[in-house]
Amino acid sequence: MIKILVSPSCASCRKVRKWFDDNKIPYEAVNIFSGTLTADDIMEAITKSENGTDDIISRRSKVFQDSNIDFDELTVSELVRFVLDNPSVLKRPIIIDDHRLQVGYNAEEIRTFIPRARRIAVRACSEECPQYNNCDNHLNA
Repeated sequence: MIKILVSPSCASCRKVRKWFDDNKIPYEAVNIFSGTLTADDIMEAITKSENGTDDIISRRSKVFQDSNIDFDELTVSELVRFVLDNPSVLKRPIIIDDHRLQVGYNAEEIRTFIPRARRIAVRACSEECPQYNNCDNHLNA
């Protein structure tokens, strides 16, 4: 299942959710400010990030700038606790699936979340198919 860490006022978060809805790809949206963000969500983001906290922590956020904390010196549990207490420090949206993490909305990169079977079907789809006009495969390409 794809999980998207979002905030209600984030325009990029709305774009990502709309893209998943338009492509009929199921996901779970986790509002980082509603109290549903868990330590496991944060750990999953950290473990799937290529550059550790640099990928998921917004150094431009007011919380980060006011904290005077060296994130590289924190233990993992201290980092998780800090993020749970200060979720606005997260970049958003953060899209996580079983294999990868993407931060922000990128129209090209987000296509990697289209299920593999659908990508294969789209490539095989042709107008010679008797179901072509009733098939969503070519419409969602």
